[in-house]
Amino acid sequence: MNKLYPSATEALKGVVADGQLLAVGGFGLCGIPEALIDALRDAGVKNLTVISNNAGVDGFGLGKLLETRQIKKMISSYVGENKEFERQYLAGELELEFTPQGTLAEKLRAGGAGIPAFFTKTGVGTVVAEGKELREFDGETYVMERSLVPDVSLVKAHRADRAGNLQFRLTARNFNPAAATAGRLCIVEVEEIVETGSIPPDQVHLPGIYVHRIVHNPHPEKRIEKRTITEKAGV
Repeated sequence: MNKLYPSATEALKGVVADGQLLAVGGFGLCGIPEALIDALRDAGVKNLTVISNNAGVDGFGLGKLLETRQIKKMISSYVGENKEFERQYLAGELELEFTPQGTLAEKLRAGGAGIPAFFTKTGVGTVVAEGKELREFDGETYVMERSLVPDVSLVKAHRADRAGNLQFRLTARNFNPAAATAGRLCIVEVEEIVETGSIPPDQVHLPGIYVHRIVHNPHPEKRIEKRTITEKAGV
């Protein structure tokens, strides 16, 4: 089965549609599927609900889809670094399901594992728990959270073989594996394609069974969210 597609645009054809629930990997600008986000913008689909730790920055990453008004709702844990995100939310133009970061990660992991819901202490006694089921275990109160199963997951990995086995690089191994397993259909953008069997089995970070389509993007921009420079001592 050929999982490799000639472009991000081709990989999204027949897959993305208006009103879908999408998961997009990445943390800040680290490990985001840049080419797939651009192709999603160009596809013109709208009324999307997007699960992602945050929404990129103004003019880059998911921030591009906010500018084109293709996203109607974000399920996120962090909303900083993006003035357009703030403006749309405060103006009532964008829905937001604010979710603690660990809970968001577990919602995706549980969705990929076929677990419909789970209990956590995080958020008990706050607005996060409003309207949700509470239950006591061993004298402690927990809130029930539903898992997330997106229609499509857009993921960034460093390397893939032609069977879809993936390796992630350093911090980019953040929300990407969980997003990949949760999606009913997973499209992965990678910097390097190798032959099947060339990745040692014990070095496969995510098995190819979860991956449906692969896009090769060997030269992503990899923009730095905040550049911090420390002056050399004595200068």
